[in-house]
Amino acid sequence: CSWIGGWSCGLWFVPQKEIVYNELLPYKDKLDEESNEILAEIKGNLGRAVQLREIWPGVLFWTRKLSTYMRLYGRKFSKEDHVLFVKLLYELVTIPKLEISMMQSFARLLITLLKKKELLSREDLELPWRPLYELLDRILYSKTEHLGLNWFPSSVEAVLKALIKNCRPYFPESATQEMLDEWRPLMCPFNLTMQKAMGYFELFLPTTLPPELHDKGFKLWFDELISLWVSVQNLPSWEVSLVSLFARLANDNIGYIDWDPYIPKIFTRILRSLNLPVGSSEMLVSRYLTNAYDISHVVIWISALLGGPSKQTQTQLSGLFNSITSFFHPSNHGRWLMKLMKLLQRLPASVVKRLHRERYRTPTWLTPVPESHLLSEQDITDFVESMKQPVLLAMFSKTGSLDAAQALQNLALLRPELVIPPLLEKTYPAMETLTEPHQLTATLSCMISVAQSLLAGGQRFPEGPTHMLPLLMRALPGVDPNDFSKCMITFQFLATFVTFVPLVDCSAAVQTRNDLTQVEKQLCSASAEFEYFVLQFIDRCFALIEMSTLEQTREEMETEKMTNLESLVELGLSSTFCTILIQCSMEIFQVALEKVFNFATTNIFETHVAGRMVADMCRAATKCHPAEALKLFLPHCCNVILQISDNEEVLNEEELDKELMWNLQLFSEVTRVGGDQLLVYRSQLVQILQLTLHLKCKQGYNLACKLLYHILRSMSIIYPREYCSVPGGVQQHSDTYLPIKDWGQPGDLFNLDIQWHVPSTEEKEFVFYLLDLLLKPELQRLQEYTQGEQDISRDEVLQSLSIVQNCLLGAGSLLPPLQGEPVPEILTLMFICTDHILEHSEDDIKSLFSIIKIINDLLHFKGSHKHEFDSRWRSFSLVKNSMENKLHGSKQHIRALLIDRVVLQHELRNLTKEGCCYRSVHQDLINDLLRLSTSHYSQVRSKAQNVLFTALGTYSLCCRDVYPAVLEYLDPDRTDVTQQQFKGALYCLLGNRSGICLANLQYWDCITLTWPAIIRSGMSPCMSLEKPSVVRLFDDLADKIHRQYETIGVDFSIPESCVDVALKMMKSSNPEPTPCAASEQEELEGRKRQEQKNKDSVQKYEKLVADLLDCLHDRNLPWKFKQIAVGFLSLMLRDDHPLPSSAVFFFIESLNHDSLLVRNVAISAVSGILKQLKRPHKKVAVNPYDLPELKTSLQSYSLLTGDRPDNQWLQYDSSRLPRSQQDWDECCFIEKTHWGYSTWPRTLMLYAPPDEQPKQGKTRQEMNESEQIIYDHFSDQQFIDQFIHYLSLEDRKGRDLFSPRRFCLFKGLFRNFDDAFLPLLKPHMERLVADSHESTQCCVAEIISGLIRGSKHWSYSKVEKLWALLCPLLRKALSNITIETYADWGTCIATACESRDPRKLHWLFEMLMESLVTGEGGSFMDACRLYVLQGGLAQQEWRVPELLHRLLQYLEPKLTQVYKNVRERMGSVLTYIFMIDVNLPHTQPTMSPRIAEFTERVLARLKPLTEGEEEIQNHVLEENTVGDQDERTQAIKLLKTVLKWLMTSAGRSFSSAVPEQLRLLPLLFKIAPVENDDSYDEMKRDAKTCLSLMSQGLLYSEQIPQVLSALEEISRISSWHARYNVLTYLQVMVFYNLFTFLSDAKAVSDVRALVLRLLEDEQLEVREMAATTLSGFLQCNFLSIDEPLQAHFEALSKTRLAKRKRRELGSVVDMISSADLVRRHAGVLGLSACILSSPYDVPTWMPQILIDLSAHLNDTQPIEMTVKKTLSDFRRTHHDNWQEHKQKFTDDQLLVLTDLLVSPCYYA
Repeated sequence: CSWIGGWSCGLWFVPQKEIVYNELLPYKDKLDEESNEILAEIKGNLGRAVQLREIWPGVLFWTRKLSTYMRLYGRKFSKEDHVLFVKLLYELVTIPKLEISMMQSFARLLITLLKKKELLSREDLELPWRPLYELLDRILYSKTEHLGLNWFPSSVEAVLKALIKNCRPYFPESATQEMLDEWRPLMCPFNLTMQKAMGYFELFLPTTLPPELHDKGFKLWFDELISLWVSVQNLPSWEVSLVSLFARLANDNIGYIDWDPYIPKIFTRILRSLNLPVGSSEMLVSRYLTNAYDISHVVIWISALLGGPSKQTQTQLSGLFNSITSFFHPSNHGRWLMKLMKLLQRLPASVVKRLHRERYRTPTWLTPVPESHLLSEQDITDFVESMKQPVLLAMFSKTGSLDAAQALQNLALLRPELVIPPLLEKTYPAMETLTEPHQLTATLSCMISVAQSLLAGGQRFPEGPTHMLPLLMRALPGVDPNDFSKCMITFQFLATFVTFVPLVDCSAAVQTRNDLTQVEKQLCSASAEFEYFVLQFIDRCFALIEMSTLEQTREEMETEKMTNLESLVELGLSSTFCTILIQCSMEIFQVALEKVFNFATTNIFETHVAGRMVADMCRAATKCHPAEALKLFLPHCCNVILQISDNEEVLNEEELDKELMWNLQLFSEVTRVGGDQLLVYRSQLVQILQLTLHLKCKQGYNLACKLLYHILRSMSIIYPREYCSVPGGVQQHSDTYLPIKDWGQPGDLFNLDIQWHVPSTEEKEFVFYLLDLLLKPELQRLQEYTQGEQDISRDEVLQSLSIVQNCLLGAGSLLPPLQGEPVPEILTLMFICTDHILEHSEDDIKSLFSIIKIINDLLHFKGSHKHEFDSRWRSFSLVKNSMENKLHGSKQHIRALLIDRVVLQHELRNLTKEGCCYRSVHQDLINDLLRLSTSHYSQVRSKAQNVLFTALGTYSLCCRDVYPAVLEYLDPDRTDVTQQQFKGALYCLLGNRSGICLANLQYWDCITLTWPAIIRSGMSPCMSLEKPSVVRLFDDLADKIHRQYETIGVDFSIPESCVDVALKMMKSSNPEPTPCAASEQEELEGRKRQEQKNKDSVQKYEKLVADLLDCLHDRNLPWKFKQIAVGFLSLMLRDDHPLPSSAVFFFIESLNHDSLLVRNVAISAVSGILKQLKRPHKKVAVNPYDLPELKTSLQSYSLLTGDRPDNQWLQYDSSRLPRSQQDWDECCFIEKTHWGYSTWPRTLMLYAPPDEQPKQGKTRQEMNESEQIIYDHFSDQQFIDQFIHYLSLEDRKGRDLFSPRRFCLFKGLFRNFDDAFLPLLKPHMERLVADSHESTQCCVAEIISGLIRGSKHWSYSKVEKLWALLCPLLRKALSNITIETYADWGTCIATACESRDPRKLHWLFEMLMESLVTGEGGSFMDACRLYVLQGGLAQQEWRVPELLHRLLQYLEPKLTQVYKNVRERMGSVLTYIFMIDVNLPHTQPTMSPRIAEFTERVLARLKPLTEGEEEIQNHVLEENTVGDQDERTQAIKLLKTVLKWLMTSAGRSFSSAVPEQLRLLPLLFKIAPVENDDSYDEMKRDAKTCLSLMSQGLLYSEQIPQVLSALEEISRISSWHARYNVLTYLQVMVFYNLFTFLSDAKAVSDVRALVLRLLEDEQLEVREMAATTLSGFLQCNFLSIDEPLQAHFEALSKTRLAKRKRRELGSVVDMISSADLVRRHAGVLGLSACILSSPYDVPTWMPQILIDLSAHLNDTQPIEMTVKKTLSDFRRTHHDNWQEHKQKFTDDQLLVLTDLLVSPCYYA
């Protein structure tokens, strides 16, 4: 259909983007009309539905129609329609009270509409961001979900995030600034709101604005956020969001941001994020694992930074891969491996994606990459070079070769000449080896992924195709019956390679043509081998088949099935053989056909395994060239069958003759060809069918049925005839055409030239002739059987049903669809049959199976089955992904794959077009299914249920019909229900895993009937709790309802803004909407209907609650069902409608129920009810700068965060606490902790003054009914006593933790009723506090925290009284604290302080501060009190500097505590005290305590330790003796506490105080032990841990010189332990900050000098450690092996060991001077470090160094030892690939080496 001036014929608009495959269908001319009609209908009806306010079913139904339309035709509508659809759906999604399930369904459609963002530019569409933010905030940070007032599905978060991601490009240009104003005030790093703010930034900030708008886009926030990222050191959870944002920013704005200053930092952090093990330290901070960067973001970031003028990124990337290459070696394994593999697999894909965008993608409205930053050819080469080594190593990894294969596929697209040759070098030897099958599977799977790049050759890699034949021939031995995985990968390999290459012998072309290049000549002569290859392959297959013949023993047993492996091999064999034959030229095909025909006809196979394989091969042959193949096969099979069955008795034999069976099988397979070819043989076909369909033998007539099915099917459906890789089939070469040119070429979508088979009239006539001939009599027979006129055996009934079923399946696509009353004979017959069998012979299971299948086909069969279609779609996607060329993109697939996709499009149309109109016929069929689903035999039931569930999924409206019928079986008043029916009905309600659950349909009508019915069924006579299967069913049912229930809406209104868009849509043209807009009258009725619907929903809701309560009050109901009912009732709480008071009464009563389960549900429910009854407190919006406290300060501080003059009034100041009614009322309380830390928001919501708030202390008369119920119960002494008694019962020892649910309950009580219930509770609280049991303490802690939080709005007088009561209680509690309860009290105080203004809680803080570490009650009490206080202060974060100062002052003298638990607690408290002292950008110095000042004071007290030289022993006894303790002992105690503090702060604070830590380093180095030994005392272990954690810290570039100079100093002190530890510290520190170090040349040379100096240390252990460190630095390419370094070591190792004589007491002793020996040893160690730094390859310098080393083999110890160890390590690591490594040495060197490596110690 040609494009005439932009219009296509039949369409009067330019479609946005159609599905191209529709153009290739044989009936493409009809599609435009069809799609136009549907689109007009959708527009009209959707618009009307919105106008009439009918959200359900109208809007929902037509939006689903729209998504189906897009599946069938793509985005085939005009741009204006597209915009209108988007706007309408955006309005629908953001309706505030919309039911979540509907919101999700609209959101998914909107995502599809927006997915291809190139179709709509920012000019066409603008979407507001705020409605989405409000929607996300309402759901993600729901205030009521945790109380059970809202039930959201688990998928909702992902759907919303995807939606925002797709709307982001269309946010207005002012959006960025608005977002920053909205979320900046949340940025308080100590608070959870920081995570919230960063999450929102990551999701919402637009990054695709055009360059001229960058000032309104990322430039507003980039500097601020990147400086925040650079300065955060300890990986808080929100850093991941920042990384994701930066990656997206970099990718969308390549070339517009200068990343260079940040690149070393970026790579350092990426390397840290891989969590690789370094050195001997096993300590990892746990948050490094949980908060590590997501590899997918890292990859996008890296690939966006590549290119550009500075090339810095590529240098760092090569550095990154150099430093981690050795981790990819297959001998290394660990939890970090998955991350590395992911990096390897995703990075090339990401670079290919970028290159595609720069070079091949059609330009869109999105900003293109500027010229200066495009990837150059050199950039690509460098990138591939840097990745080649790790990828080749990773091929043999323990996680499998899949990741490496995908990486290679993409690298080969970029640079085949770099990647494929080394891969071939590994593949050829792997094919020769017999001993290492793993090598073969790995290399083959990698070869498969580079097949297209190899075979296409091209300018870069012209010799590629010459490898084709050698590879094919060498792969053949892989078809090996003994090794399954090898066999499968070989099949895949052969099929992949052959798909790309037409197998034609064009060796003659070398003589006839003279324009060939050298490579082409080579290929032409090689192609003569093809025939030999095909024949060899067939021989291999025959061998495989003969090996897999079904053994005799198995034949006698009943197993007729193939085993799983065999069926896979069968699949592999048949598809590979088919591919090979399709690609053959006619000559080769003839030879192959001859061979297969002889094999098939000269042998007789059993029909289960071998027979199936051979028949498959024959089928493949007939499929490729039907005319030639049928000539051979058909007459042969016909003759054999007729000859054998000439004899009457054969037909009635139970066991058929093997030869007859085999030929029937062969016959049934070879007829699967184009229908027109079969018409030639129609008489033979009919003859055979009539003869064999009524064989007595079941296997026999089944094969005949199959034959019938294949014949009917091949004549009645549309399908392509061939899948060859070149259009028009494989041609011979001629002067103009050379097949070689087609090697590895993709198909051309616009010139596919598919040969379709469309049924001709002749074929259709033959089909109906067959049906009359064969189907009619069977139907007649069954009819007579059901009317009892003819007595037929069961086997014959089954036979007739099989024939009917195969006729249906075969001719399904020609039979008219179920339009109410067509194919009436079959239908009515099925109904009668079902009835007859169920009544007379219910145990004839096989016939019932057959009937179920027939019903299934009648309901769902449209030429193909949905599940078959789905699995084909999946496998198509798999193949597509594995063979796709992502670089050139846009459907460059091989021709066979493209044809496959067109066929799938045709099938998709068949499946969806018939639509799912639900007619009375379907209703009857489904009712039949229901009868079968509740029949007597469980197998029949489960088969029927599966079909039923599928039907429910297809005909979505039939659920309404089905569930009342199902519920009838559960009715307790019916006596005629059997137990089987009862169970069947329950299973029908339960549904299967994936489908619909009838018990939980998302609308009121269903639930109001189903839930009460499930509960009442407990009184049904069939119900017995003795049967575990029934009990389990009810459990599953209740469980599923709880899991899947989502809150159902009671408000279905549609706002005006929606209707406006709908009206615009009704006015649009092209196509005109079919039903026109509704009149005003209709619209009014629509509104009324909608209001009525809202009322109905509320009524149904209340009715359901009432019904459930009725059930609960029924005396006869078993307890199990009462529990289920309570569960259901608890799902009925909602936040938009109060729970009826009858239910409130029930739940309050249930608080004292005797079952724990019910009590727990009631506690949650009552918390929710109290939330519903909460009286809203009035808030007013104020501009923060109008507050009296802020009036004085200027707005100039607004750029700074942290402690500023304008937020000081928020902080706790004991001199200005509100201690009177007046102060209290004047004080402006700000409850949320984060307000004011960062910037003040534009408007702050504050509570209005007390006189405008709801009245406190209501009397009973002023309350509503529900409140009265609660009030009465909780004012009743008995009720309270019982309630508290239950709460303080012990549930499980040691498991009674502080329960947030109970806390919410008490908080609600005190919030809603003020202090009304205090008098009754007070005596209980006093009693509980005195009792030190775990459960009682827990209970009182819950009450107290609820009290403190609930008193938020109490008047001052009440609050004062409250604290007068609480303070003594808390004191008492803290004095009774035990090991079991201290955690509960900590939680209690932390919960009480959360989000409260500290000035409101001053009584609490003062009380906690008063008695801290007194020593009373022992060390344990001290630790507990600290813990409790810490819980409270930590919640207050930065607002209590005064308290922190007081606490620190108090603690400092006490830091020398002896007890370990107190020390640990103090360490943790110190961490929290200094948490606020952060080093973040734009942050003011904190008012809270600062680390620097503290460190000064501590160092002064540690002086005795730093000055002395002797070793520091921990010689303090564990007791606090007063008196003669010298300073030194005190200092040691202090040190132990400081260590605890350093350890805890490593994982918690945001920035490490590096300068302060450096001053403590010398001490730690002196103490830390050298060996790994657990028997060391606590202090030494702690010191080691501290060093390990500190060395892993992230350093700023300005800190590096400080650290190095400190290490330099320490390395000169006399303790060799310290010098040794410097080296281990250095290893880890350099690796974890690798790129920051590398970007500073001075630092590198300093490190190098330090290591080389320590290599000459007098202590042997230090020298050896220095060598190890050096080798590590060389291995991760931090230092390089250059000439000067080598020369330095050579010189050292040649130090002469002069013997000097020394006369002592007259004797003469030979002494070697130790200094010389050290220097010589240093040289040897240096050389050995060089060798050990390349464990997996042999660089050019290595042979010489090895020879040099060997010269020292006989030196004095310790040199000899070093040399021996080095040589043995070299031998161990290079042994695997010695054949390869050998080539790097000269012959002389090899002689010396072989001598050395044959270990001399054997003969010593």
